[in-house]
Amino acid sequence: MGDLKPALPVVLDLTGRLVVAVGGGPVSARRVRAFLDEGAVVRVVAPWLCEDLSDLAAAGRVDWVERDYAGPSDLDGAWFAHTATGEASVDREVASDAESLRVWCVDATDAAGTTASVAARTDVTTPDGRVTISAYAAGDPGLAVTVRDGVERALATGTLDLRRTRTHGRRGWVALVGGGPGTDGLLTTRGHELLASADVVVVDRLAPRAVVDRLPASVRVVDVGKTPGNHPVPQSRINDILVEEAQRGLGVVRLKGGDPYVLGRGGEEREACEPHGIPVEVVPGVTSAVSVPAAAGIPVTHRGVARGFTVVTGHEDIPALPTGGDHTLVLLMGVTQLARTTELLVAHGRSADCPVAVVERGFSPDQRTTVGTVATIAGLARSRGVRAPAVVVVGDVVRLGHDWPEPQPNER
Repeated sequence: MGDLKPALPVVLDLTGRLVVAVGGGPVSARRVRAFLDEGAVVRVVAPWLCEDLSDLAAAGRVDWVERDYAGPSDLDGAWFAHTATGEASVDREVASDAESLRVWCVDATDAAGTTASVAARTDVTTPDGRVTISAYAAGDPGLAVTVRDGVERALATGTLDLRRTRTHGRRGWVALVGGGPGTDGLLTTRGHELLASADVVVVDRLAPRAVVDRLPASVRVVDVGKTPGNHPVPQSRINDILVEEAQRGLGVVRLKGGDPYVLGRGGEEREACEPHGIPVEVVPGVTSAVSVPAAAGIPVTHRGVARGFTVVTGHEDIPALPTGGDHTLVLLMGVTQLARTTELLVAHGRSADCPVAVVERGFSPDQRTTVGTVATIAGLARSRGVRAPAVVVVGDVVRLGHDWPEPQPNER
């Protein structure tokens, strides 16, 4: 491999500046969209346009000169040029004319010979602003893409730590992040990104603890986990912690199990922060109301079986709800009052023979499902020592789960 040309990566402000793109194919279309995203004024010179460029021209977002490249005059007023006609002689002509006019030009068909290159890039939004990741590998765009994707993946998973000591007066923030049912793989990419920027993580008992365990020692973890009947840190104090830490100029992630807005008190925490001028981002999580039944093979809806579902808390008396087996009822935090709940279901009109499943510790290695009916499930759960965390599913969909017994031949 020969010596590579030296290169100086730069960032250009194209806002309001003319960029000329020669060529109407998909390569030009990708670059033109990037130029437009950066605020450039774009002129496309080409006898035909691919569908994406045609749409941009029809919308008036680009100026289309409908003909072949005609020489240096097509570059008049340009600050930057890009050529991708697919014809090497034309691309060389455009690059040569741009050189004479002292206009930087990307020749997309000659990665080794072009005098300017657009680095492989992507944007990641952090709590402190947008970060552009770009990678350049002279003459090897594929390598640049691989490096860019690797850095982006490291940010998304938290492997690349964005934390830094915040200076005095820096604005703090709070992110309410849904951790899903507790397994690392179901925490969203955005959740990982925010954890990579947080100074303080306020964590629930059912949040994905393996993610928390991998945080650097510099991150302060505040455990506010609750167990049934034991709330050592009341919600009002949790709200205060979020406000106090953010007001110190720190980035705070409130990491919850499930989804912050599905029986997770995320709305209360947001309302506590915003009157103090603290920016709050809410990152939805994979709610255990849907995911934990799915882990046991139970869909909350299924064509021909159930057309809808309701999610309620098991801490309170069950309200009047649709009573047919074709409407699924999902109970969160429903183990403690399961006997009382089943009595109310029957009183409200739900059949005593309606199938019920209790799925404990969803997605964990020791996940366990107990199945029965509205009439029998409370006794079965008691005899098997069912404990929280667990999700209770009531409805005909329970028969579709992995643990529902196969019907005997004489029952078919």
